[in-house]
Amino acid sequence: MANSRSARKRVRSSDRKRVVNQIAKSKFKTAVKKVIISAENGGEDLPLKISEAFSKIDKAAKIGAIHKNQASRRKSRLIKRVKALTSQEQAR
Repeated sequence: MANSRSARKRVRSSDRKRVVNQIAKSKFKTAVKKVIISAENGGEDLPLKISEAFSKIDKAAKIGAIHKNQASRRKSRLIKRVKALTSQEQAR
């Protein structure tokens, strides 16, 4: 348990921030999963879902839930995976 007054305040503020970050991460992970499912099923609304996922990833980076480089890396890997999945669908 925190002993000083400032340490107790730090615990409270870090708890608030943890909840906010957790919500932001959950939102973009869900959006990414929707993109992947849509790509696997050959969905027509794929560009819309990609745009939504990018927006959620960028918002998470903006509030500091993830680093901006991590956001860029996740977007890059998502597009790479979508291209691989859509090319598999077209090959069938």
